[in-house]
Amino acid sequence: MLSIGLMAAGLLSGVLLLFIVLFISMESWPVLHHTSLSTLLTSTDWRPSMGGFGLLAILVGSLSVSFLALLLAAPLGLATAFYLSVYAPPKIAAFGQKLIEVMAGIPSVVFGLWGLVTLVPIMVHLSPPGTSLLTAGIVLAIMIAPTLTVFSLLAIKSVPMATVQSGRALGLGRGTILRTIILPQARPGIVTGILLALARALGETMAVMMVAGNVVHIPTSLLDPVRTLTANIALEMGYALEAHRAALFMSGLLVMLITLVIVMAAGFKSDGTDKAP
Repeated sequence: MLSIGLMAAGLLSGVLLLFIVLFISMESWPVLHHTSLSTLLTSTDWRPSMGGFGLLAILVGSLSVSFLALLLAAPLGLATAFYLSVYAPPKIAAFGQKLIEVMAGIPSVVFGLWGLVTLVPIMVHLSPPGTSLLTAGIVLAIMIAPTLTVFSLLAIKSVPMATVQSGRALGLGRGTILRTIILPQARPGIVTGILLALARALGETMAVMMVAGNVVHIPTSLLDPVRTLTANIALEMGYALEAHRAALFMSGLLVMLITLVIVMAAGFKSDGTDKAP
C-alpha cells in the first residue's frame, strides 16, 4: 500500500506541474496575436498601453541580477561550508549549521526590507537613488548563500568517512584532504547546490522588487536600476488586461522554462553524485 501511495503522490505532482505549464502557456498565447515571439524576446520596447511587449530588457535584468547574486554568494557559501565541515571545532560546526539552516528559511521579504532600509541608503552615496542592479544582487546573494551552503555541506558529508580517515592516516593536512579527497567526490553535489541556488534567485520576487529600481532598460552599469521578470508580474498584474495580461503570463512562462532547465541540470549532477564511488 505504501508503494502505491507514493506512486500516486508522484503521479499527482507530475500532473499538477503539467497542468500549471499548460495553463500558463494557454494564458500566454493571446499576446502572440499582437506580437511575434521573436519580437517579444528581442525587443526592449515594453509599453503595454501602446502595444509594446518587448521582454528583452526585463529578461536581461533577471539574468543579470541572478548571476551577479550567484557570483557574490558562491565564494561566501562555499567558504562557509568548507570551514564548518573541515576546519571548525565540532560544537561551532553544529551551531553554525543550525544557524545557516535557520537563515535559509527566513522569508524573502525580510531580506528585502533590510536591503531597503539599510543597504539602499548606503548605495545612495555611490549613485542615487540607491536602488540598482548591484543592490539587488547583494540582497539576493545574502538570500541564496545559506541555500548554497546547506547543499554543499550535504555533498561534503556524503563523502565516505573511510576515505577521509585514510588521508589522515597518510599524514595529509586538512587543506590537502579538502582539496584532493573531499572536493573531487563532493563536486557534483556542490554544483547541484549552486544550480538550485541560481534557480531560487531567478524565481525571487519581493526582495528584488524592493531594491532593484524596477526601470525597464538594459543595464550598462552595476549601479543602473533594473526590472526582473518576476517583479514585472507582481507590479503590473493587478491592472493588466487582454494582451498586456498575456504578456505577463509570458514572463512567467520564461521564468518557468529557465528554472526547469536549471533544475534538470541540477538533477543530472545529482545523478552523478549518486554514481560517484
